[in-house]
Amino acid sequence: MERSEARREGPVLECRQLSKIYGAVRALDQVDLAVQRGRIVGLLGPNGSGKTTLIKTAAGLLTPSAGEMLVCGRQPGAATKGLVSYLPERTYLSDWMRVEDILCLFRDFYSDFDLQKAEEMLFRLDIHRMDRLRTMSKGTREKVQLILVMSRRAELYLLDEPIGGVDPAAREFILGTIIGNYSEDAAVVISTHLIRDVEQVLDDVIFLAYGHVGLSAPVEELREEKGKSIDELFREMYRC
Repeated sequence: MERSEARREGPVLECRQLSKIYGAVRALDQVDLAVQRGRIVGLLGPNGSGKTTLIKTAAGLLTPSAGEMLVCGRQPGAATKGLVSYLPERTYLSDWMRVEDILCLFRDFYSDFDLQKAEEMLFRLDIHRMDRLRTMSKGTREKVQLILVMSRRAELYLLDEPIGGVDPAAREFILGTIIGNYSEDAAVVISTHLIRDVEQVLDDVIFLAYGHVGLSAPVEELREEKGKSIDELFREMYRC
């Protein structure tokens, strides 16, 4: 069976009473949520709210302490590595690497990596195959990493603070890249605290605080019901 035939039913990501505990700290506490296909979802919350823990669990890097998480109906692990494309908050690529080296790495490691798509996006940014990461600005390095992640034909894209360290112009490119490079059968989860910048591209939002889901709903439904932007609503809910 082709993967495209198998990816059409059920949520891409589902949590059932999911908890992650570090000693006395409950990073996630009995979280219930579902992310549907074809949606761009904002995972929003203040620092320490559990956003990165949830994303790392979905990427298969952390194991739940209790409850269950499912990616395309499967527990995160070896079976889901080929379904998830993950952009961590911090870079994992070495500064000595050239763009050429990274393209070869992704092409060899991921069977769903679309080399032509990656090359086209790099060309639009005037980034050359022989450029080294160490010669690039922080914003350009982050663009390269995002291009690599979004050039995979994955079912779930997990983006942890993809616009946190770049200028406003770069943010526009990054958000445009996200919108233009995922299929209707996939979903994108964007973890961020820069809500005003990403609100325009979001279909749904999940508000996290202290490991709990405070709110989960479609963006348009919330705007209509509350009469506020998502950024205004967030500031009201989590006012210090």
